[in-house]
Amino acid sequence: MFNKDIETKVAIHELIAARWSGRAYDPEKSLSREQIISLVEAARWAPSCFGDQPWRFIIFDKTTNQAAWGKALECLSEGNQAWAKNAPLLLLACADSVFSQNGNPNRWAQYDTGAASLNLSLQATALDLMVHQMGGFDAEKTKIEFSIPERFSPMAMITVGYQLAESAIPEDIKQREYNARARNTLDENFFAGDWNTAFITE
Repeated sequence: MFNKDIETKVAIHELIAARWSGRAYDPEKSLSREQIISLVEAARWAPSCFGDQPWRFIIFDKTTNQAAWGKALECLSEGNQAWAKNAPLLLLACADSVFSQNGNPNRWAQYDTGAASLNLSLQATALDLMVHQMGGFDAEKTKIEFSIPERFSPMAMITVGYQLAESAIPEDIKQREYNARARNTLDENFFAGDWNTAFITE
């Protein structure tokens, strides 16, 4: 992946700085089984409330199961399908709504599933792979297509693959690929002591 510079108050870890959500995948490059296992191992070791590990990931590898991968692709919004079709790997992240140990409601499950997804994304960055997490998909369709139990909520579809060579990036997505990365300033999202008292004001 090519680097997209970011501005930070202090230095942060290079994996965090390097991770960004691209769309220009190389359709000629697939992932090895070892790489895929590496991604899910990273997700497996995410923190979770009571160690309950409420996440479930369905893995769709175009190389080994094109039919399932194709069904997953069709669950995406039309705009996402246009570029996700070039990603060799799709994943569906789901969150359990109850604790496995006692069946009580687990209001932290979606938070924890996000943590597992971020672990996966950072591991992908370490492997020089590109990841894009999407909310633009038909959750109800995925539940039907892939027999997902009612207690689980489909949270995100995730693409993984190699970035296309810069010289080959299509014009219709080039602008989005090169757009500057931007975030709110620290004072907008981080508070000191009580609500809306900025942690950093400069």
